[in-house]
Amino acid sequence: MSARDRLTDGLYGAGWATVKKLPEPAAVRLGRTVADVAWKRRGTGVRRLEGNYARVVPGASPERLAALSRAGMRSYLRYWMESFRLPAWSTERIKGGFTPKDLHHLTDGMDAGKGVILALPHLANWDLAGAWVTTKLGIPFTTVAERLKPETLYDRFVAYREGLGMEVLPHSGGTAFGTLARRLRDGGLVCLVADRDLSASGVEVDFFGETARMPAGPALLAQQTGALLLPVTLWYDDSPVMQGRVHPPVEVPESGTRAEKTSVMTQALADAFATGIADHPEDWHMLQRLWLKDLDPAKAPGSPGAADGQGTP
Repeated sequence: MSARDRLTDGLYGAGWATVKKLPEPAAVRLGRTVADVAWKRRGTGVRRLEGNYARVVPGASPERLAALSRAGMRSYLRYWMESFRLPAWSTERIKGGFTPKDLHHLTDGMDAGKGVILALPHLANWDLAGAWVTTKLGIPFTTVAERLKPETLYDRFVAYREGLGMEVLPHSGGTAFGTLARRLRDGGLVCLVADRDLSASGVEVDFFGETARMPAGPALLAQQTGALLLPVTLWYDDSPVMQGRVHPPVEVPESGTRAEKTSVMTQALADAFATGIADHPEDWHMLQRLWLKDLDPAKAPGSPGAADGQGTP
């Protein structure tokens, strides 16, 4: 392991060990302080966040975008502070930490026994939502995590999420899709963060008026298994309780090729994600390039470099 990898792993380990022991008010203050320092430095992640918000809030003034990016960094650090502390939260704290609307879409789908896919964007705290599902509803689920470097850091995240009651599969290796399909055919629940896919298999969608790519997996799984596909959006308000909404099912089109059906369904997911992001842009933690124009420097003069933002594990 390189010195940089050892430092990265050590910093995350220290964060988990230290932050989860803090009283909640102290953790909140620490998160805001770190967020404000990062925002004032205006690194590539903050500038990319502002660039993404400019698509979400068209016509926003530079002052408005700056205020949004500051709020966005505070929301992002709230996610990390909560995530570091989740393993130490009591069962009752987890149960009371999330209040989703229209939950019947999920519970009715699970009762039908055909399996359910929850697809989420990078809004608020998806780990807390997952812990709430396993704790409050008592429903285990399977998810996929991007392999991180160093490998020890990936192992930390897998252990952390498994400790919250999730089954975690590696994104790479080619076996995840088959395992997810089996879980769904058995009537299980699958949860996938699904608002960014820059691979060749990503599906092009119209997202806030420009082209982006999102993963085909949720739509393909729904087609192959007959599972219900439900978009979910999350947000924070001024309380310690995260809010959320389970959107109506994305239906499989009755006609068309598999690719055509996948395109229609992925666009429907993008549209549902866009409603939640437009309502709560500061809680969308997209500190990376997303739109295709931003991936081609020739089409986006002055955009931050390729190594922008911070990956979300």
